[in-house]
Amino acid sequence: MTSIPSRPSAHLMLESALQNGDLAPLVHAEPQDRRDRFLTLLAIYDLHTAPLPSLGDRARFQGHPSVAELKSRLEQEWLRELDDQWATVVPEADAKSVEGAVQWLRGIAVDDRLPAAYRWLADAASPQQVLEFLALEGGPDGGFDDLVAMCQVGLTGSAKLELGKNYWDEMGTGDPEGVHTVLHQRVVAALDLPFVPRDQMPVEALERAALNGLLATNRWLQPELLGALGLTELQAGPRCRMVLKAFDRIGAPKDAYPFYAEHADVDPVHGKDWVEKAVIPLVAELPAWGPRIVKGAWWRARVNLAFFESVRLSLVDQVAA
Repeated sequence: MTSIPSRPSAHLMLESALQNGDLAPLVHAEPQDRRDRFLTLLAIYDLHTAPLPSLGDRARFQGHPSVAELKSRLEQEWLRELDDQWATVVPEADAKSVEGAVQWLRGIAVDDRLPAAYRWLADAASPQQVLEFLALEGGPDGGFDDLVAMCQVGLTGSAKLELGKNYWDEMGTGDPEGVHTVLHQRVVAALDLPFVPRDQMPVEALERAALNGLLATNRWLQPELLGALGLTELQAGPRCRMVLKAFDRIGAPKDAYPFYAEHADVDPVHGKDWVEKAVIPLVAELPAWGPRIVKGAWWRARVNLAFFESVRLSLVDQVAA
């Protein structure tokens, strides 16, 4: 009996196409599974958001029809899944009203604000487990500065100003040493955090990272991006305090502290301002955005929780084994 050759992975087909410049075969690219889907999408999102020096000549394929078709095809399948999950949620208030959107958004933020993973990290994780968890976590949300910059495009008034203020804080309010990306680099150096290649990450980590790309590279999903980023600000403070507690317990070096200390102190203020100065005026002006902002926050929460629990269980199982 002749064996049927296995279908090549979509992300390897994309990698080969970007290297040799022949993108026509991408019309036949089909992900083997969810992992393959997210690896493929993350490679496409790199064309939109990664530093140009790391992309080299492949950056010119960002808008190539074959890449755009593959991107759209994989995103539509994923969006159907996300929408099907959202359809199971019955809001307690009408998110088209300002009061309803705010109530629903804050409710999502309060639910699971401190997942089991962060309580475990603070109270029980070994020093090595803390390092491995943080290596995958990447801070409250990697690349937040660029996401905020992309999210503010086309906004006006109070919402534009609030996202601008948020971005300026990400930039250390003008102090190069206070830029949040620089502070996170100090964490990585101080703890000697391991680098985890994408192909070794759990699928939940890939989906968490890919959600940023999905929302940031599709202008029509700007309301959902506003909700997802706002939820990050609303939830990051308490979680960062748990990381600081873990640092105290394992005796982390002092350079590991500033990044998480900054977010523990500032993000609760940013979350409050994001709701009051961005979400409220936008929903007042554009009521149809209310449910979509809430939906983006809910997507972010579900993806985050799946990631946190997957990593915690994986690290606990490693010790048990």
